[in-house]
Amino acid sequence: MSKSLKKRVTKKDQLIRLLGTKAGRDIKALSAKLGWQQHTTRAALSRLRRAGYGVAAQVPASGGGTKYRIASVPAPEVPPAKPSEHMNATAPAQTPASEAPTVGA
Repeated sequence: MSKSLKKRVTKKDQLIRLLGTKAGRDIKALSAKLGWQQHTTRAALSRLRRAGYGVAAQVPASGGGTKYRIASVPAPEVPPAKPSEHMNATAPAQTPASEAPTVGA
């Protein structure tokens, strides 16, 4: 029997999905869906901001709780380029200071 290769869905993934709607969600609704306390949900929003997500907050004109949504996502990380073979060549040997030419002799 082979194990399932499904990616584990984290709470962060769930939070991003919930904030991905155009209308957004308020802290109370997010906390209820994720099973978190409200201060934990606010901290998670702060961590998303630090990770580069643009989290927009909008206060409804009709009153009620502030709605949060993701306005922008961080740019994907670009892996560093592999050095080409010519860059892997050994560096030329340096001349020791005792053999270096003297200036103004």
